[in-house]
Amino acid sequence: MDSNKSAAVPPMGWSDEKSSMGQSPPPPYADSPNPQPVPGYPPQAQGYGAPPQYGGAGYGQQPYPMGQPYPAGQPYPAGQVYPPGQPYPGQMAAVSVQPGVYVTRGPLANPVNDYLGYSIFTLLCCCLPLGVAALIYSISVREANRIGDQIGAERSSKTARTLNHVALGLGIAGIILSIVYVAVMSS
Repeated sequence: MDSNKSAAVPPMGWSDEKSSMGQSPPPPYADSPNPQPVPGYPPQAQGYGAPPQYGGAGYGQQPYPMGQPYPAGQPYPAGQVYPPGQPYPGQMAAVSVQPGVYVTRGPLANPVNDYLGYSIFTLLCCCLPLGVAALIYSISVREANRIGDQIGAERSSKTARTLNHVALGLGIAGIILSIVYVAVMSS
């Protein structure tokens, strides 16, 4: 290893000072209560300025004399006090807004049959998969009855009834086949 290229020693001609790169150094910090303005910057006002003046005749306009009616159809000048009973500038007529009306459907007056008991019976006693499907449709009928959806309730009711009939038929067929199987095997 070359001793002239050691990592701990800076290369020759190295300086710890930053180069100015053609720029002049910044001015020294002045800790005085009355700072002098820096050349190139406008002097800054200290504190808050005067508040803006509102009211009165602005932009070279003359105020309208009080006690006389103002001509209709002409705008009032800025800063003018408006006489009572006359509309403000830009105010053509009073607008009254009524609250929005939301119409919601209530429960059906004649609810559709949901076959919930029939679905629970077929679920427990006949055919479990079809009983679960029939139970889901029965609950859907109840929900449609509650929100007032007549068509959805009738559709779900018809599906629940069909599933219950098929599950009951499969359950009865399974029981009959079981009895026949036991009778044939025992003889």
